[in-house]
Amino acid sequence: MPAITVDDLTVLDRLKEPGLGDQPRPVRQVTTAPQGYEGEGFPVRRAFAGIDMRHLDPFIMMDQMGEVEYAPGEPKGTPWHPHRGFETVTYMIDGVMEHQDSHGGGGTITDGDTQWMTAGSGLLHIETPPEWLVQQGGLFHGVQLWVNLPRDAKSNAPRYQDIRSGQVALATSPDGGTLVRVIAGSVDGHAGPGSTYTPMSLVHATIEPGARLDLPWDVDHNALVYVLNGQGTVGIDGRPIRAGQTAVLGAGDYLTIAADAGQESRSPKLDVIVVGGRPINEPIAWAGPFVMNTKAEVMEAYTDFEKGRFGHIPV
Repeated sequence: MPAITVDDLTVLDRLKEPGLGDQPRPVRQVTTAPQGYEGEGFPVRRAFAGIDMRHLDPFIMMDQMGEVEYAPGEPKGTPWHPHRGFETVTYMIDGVMEHQDSHGGGGTITDGDTQWMTAGSGLLHIETPPEWLVQQGGLFHGVQLWVNLPRDAKSNAPRYQDIRSGQVALATSPDGGTLVRVIAGSVDGHAGPGSTYTPMSLVHATIEPGARLDLPWDVDHNALVYVLNGQGTVGIDGRPIRAGQTAVLGAGDYLTIAADAGQESRSPKLDVIVVGGRPINEPIAWAGPFVMNTKAEVMEAYTDFEKGRFGHIPV
């Protein structure tokens, strides 16, 4: 994984160890992501499928895109499509993705970069691999997270944050065996560069075989752990978890993830995405690319899209 790495983890600040009275977060549920296809046919795992929306709030869904090694001519993206009422967070671990929208925005993310797109009042956009990647093929692997917007922010103008891999905050675990990348939010005083409407944190952690991560976590936030690759355990009770599975955690001051001492050769370490946020606690009406509060607002979004009010596809 070419997402930002550090050769010597001992040079990084170490996260605090759980203190006297700190409560570990229990494991409520472990689910296995079903596999499918998105856009023009790239493979995805639906990380949050089967989890009650009450436990996801403020998140809507998360896809692991790939990991897939494309042959020449095989790389695929998405066609033009609309969004309204939420934010998409695209974290590119391997490969390259280009973006273009109906408001003149665009950009390229690669190797640990993140694009944070606030759809807000609505736009059209397209995500595609660059032409050179289509011609030669290559590795493609990333994550896209959908973050709900509170009612008073759903009509805000669209905006973007292009977060480069070198901007993320880095720390290590007390045992020096985990690289913790903080993309958004704050973990034990280490603040990521992502700016959020809804208070939340997004972390990518790489845990060495046999190492353990006790990750401090905001008590007001929920917590979900998704395994990108490798195998290990979650929770102080050591609940087994492996690639493609999500753990839903209960309340507490910190969460525990440990990597098995033996890992597969193609996945020599345990890689996890940890997300959590303050629940919005508002009704959700979700249909396709629109996440609103009522069915009437969703129907209005479809009408606005059909009438061209989201902008027009650039020439």
